Amino acid sequence: MQICVVSIFPAMVETVAEYGVVGRAAERGLLSVGGMNPRDFTNDAHRTVDDRPYGGGPGMVMKFEPAAAAIREARRVMPAGCPVICLSPQGAVFDQAAAERLARLPGLILLAGRYEGVDERLIEAEVDEELSLGDFVLSGGEIAAMAVIDAVARLIPGVLGDEDSASQDSFARGLLDCPHYTRPEEIEGRRVPPVLLSGDHAKIARWRHKQALGRSYMRRPDLVRKLNLDHEQQKLLDEFLDEQGPGTANGQLARQ
Repeated sequence: MQICVVSIFPAMVETVAEYGVVGRAAERGLLSVGGMNPRDFTNDAHRTVDDRPYGGGPGMVMKFEPAAAAIREARRVMPAGCPVICLSPQGAVFDQAAAERLARLPGLILLAGRYEGVDERLIEAEVDEELSLGDFVLSGGEIAAMAVIDAVARLIPGVLGDEDSASQDSFARGLLDCPHYTRPEEIEGRRVPPVLLSGDHAKIARWRHKQALGRSYMRRPDLVRKLNLDHEQQKLLDEFLDEQGPGTANGQLARQ
């Protein structure tokens, strides 16, 4: 997969391919991350990429011409079928389903805005889709682009050492992940749940699914409500809530 980030700070984004899972993917030739700087497509001595907003107001706005030229050059050098995605608070929320959809593409062109935003005509003319990390403000789209790259990269076949890892991540099944433990068995009086030491893989899988359901219900009930739980899942959730003791909301609420 090829990813190109249109940014006035391309080196900032390119560092994502130097570490961790994304770095290993780059080393194996499964992923490449590059940048396209709108400043390289300016014609003035100051390499100007922003200007004051029409109508007045604080801040500056990214200009159409240099950003559009950078996007068009990215389209020229990237494989066919690579959408232009603007990282913007105006976009749909980026989630696991979006990551899975993007991971099936040959590549991505990510537009990282700066200042107060980009000229709306750039969105209309050059952008295929807008995505947002959530309801908060960043100084620019570079950090959002790096988050998208990381989420997508781990879904590319061959990137993770264990091919089951991605399918067991949080949100992969629409739920938060279950708790995880490693050695030693006891730390400051806190022991690993006995079922994880049993060697019974069926019981372990059931326990993990129950914990994922319960944790999601307690922390993100919206996720559980979206699932339309089947009988077995509802049974697991009820068991989890019973194990929490008095005062815990009845699991049937998950159906509402």
